[in-house]
Amino acid sequence: MTTVLTPASPLTAADRCDRCGAQAYLRVLLSSGGELLFCAHHGRKFEPELKKVAAEIQDETERLTSDSASRTEEER
Repeated sequence: MTTVLTPASPLTAADRCDRCGAQAYLRVLLSSGGELLFCAHHGRKFEPELKKVAAEIQDETERLTSDSASRTEEER
């Protein structure tokens, strides 16, 4: 997904996917105003449609792999 880096505040565990309620890793700022939040799964699923209506996409899905890697190292 194309990422636009903005000074927007980072997503937290309190930010939930508008589709399923899982933790959100994508914030989509709509061209028409407003925003949508998505988990990584739904962000990928709706990517083509989101790109058509998004003014910006804040993608923090890299945290999924970096957090997993950190936990694995800590467990060793």
